[in-house]
Amino acid sequence: MELDEAIRRRASIRYYSDTPVPEDVLRELIAAAVRAPTASGLENWLFVAYNTENARERIYKLLMDGHIEYFRGRGLPEEKMKKFLERLERGMYRAPLYLGVFINREIKALRDEKYSTLEFCWALESAAMAIENLMLKAVELGLGTCYIGVACFEDIEKELREMAGLGDEYALTGLISIGYPREEMKPRRRRKGVDEVLLSV
Repeated sequence: MELDEAIRRRASIRYYSDTPVPEDVLRELIAAAVRAPTASGLENWLFVAYNTENARERIYKLLMDGHIEYFRGRGLPEEKMKKFLERLERGMYRAPLYLGVFINREIKALRDEKYSTLEFCWALESAAMAIENLMLKAVELGLGTCYIGVACFEDIEKELREMAGLGDEYALTGLISIGYPREEMKPRRRRKGVDEVLLSV
């Protein structure tokens, strides 16, 4: 598969089959992820595969709670909230594998504390690039993925760290659901074209 095709075909997949993601396929995804640029060559990322039944069920419940908080925060009317919860109960975001992408805040290149915020941003950027590599590789392997932002809510992130036995020095960049799509991938059109987002000076 050409890179351009993988970019065009990538879509956020929210419904998955029950087929497990094999260990060798997971390792291929991580191998692609760690080829991403990494600020100062620190490679201060950590990929946590949540794939036991207990871990997946716990995460699914956390995601339901997180989405309720998210949509209430946006002021979603209760009628629309009810419809969304029905979609969740039909298995939206239920995946055979969740991958937590963490960064270790204690691994730094610059010693002066005045650079701490900047180094944190660099680490997040590195991990975000790794996530995109992983997602494009997933397309090539016939997998679907979805970046689930509500996992970064403080209470959910704390539980994800605890499940993995990680300390507070680890920060979650994102939780990715991974699995074989239940339906055909249908990428959404972007609202803005190249001319609207490109500024040349």
